[in-house]
Amino acid sequence: MFKIKRNDIVQVTKGKDAGKKGKVLKVFCAKNRALVEGINLVKKHRRQTRQDQQAGIVSIESPIAIANLLPFCSRCSGPNRVGFKALADGTKARVCRSCKEVI
Repeated sequence: MFKIKRNDIVQVTKGKDAGKKGKVLKVFCAKNRALVEGINLVKKHRRQTRQDQQAGIVSIESPIAIANLLPFCSRCSGPNRVGFKALADGTKARVCRSCKEVI
């Protein structure tokens, strides 16, 4: 079970995009990577396959290692580690390690 899920706001801790924030679009569990909006952009050469499609060099997101991401806590207004806590109804919830708020 990963501590980062789809639609989470995360901050990059290492690499060329360190310090940037973005929304997780997809998580690749088998490869331990995540696709984050606006992070780890790479240039790709595309040819025109339809009349309305733009040809040329396009920037697209590439998956980034989950180890380089930290969930962004809105209450703490910063990136924090995540822990798990059993709730009263028996379900598990992700909580911020510094403010103990459920994410």
